[in-house]
Amino acid sequence: MEKVTMYSTAVCPYCLMAERLLTKKGVKDIHKIRVDLDPERREEMMLKTRRRTVPQIFVGETHVGGFDDLAALDQAGGLDRLLGLV
Repeated sequence: MEKVTMYSTAVCPYCLMAERLLTKKGVKDIHKIRVDLDPERREEMMLKTRRRTVPQIFVGETHVGGFDDLAALDQAGGLDRLLGLV
C-alpha cells in the first residue's frame, strides 16, 4: 500500500472526512502534517500544491487534492488503484 500524507489542521471537518474514507479503504497510517501548528509547513504545502486549503492529500508522490477530489477519485474507481489495492 502506498504511503499517504495529508496536510491538515485540528478543526477541519474535511480532514476528518478524508481520514475516515482512507481508513475505510484500509489505510492504517496517515502521515499528518499540521499546518496550523507550523506556518512554514503551510508555505511548503502551498508551494507543492498551489492551494491554500486543507486537507491536501498525497498518495505516494501523487497529489490527489482535497477531500472532494479524494471522494471523486474513489467514486471513479481510481483510489483503490492509486493506493495499490488492485
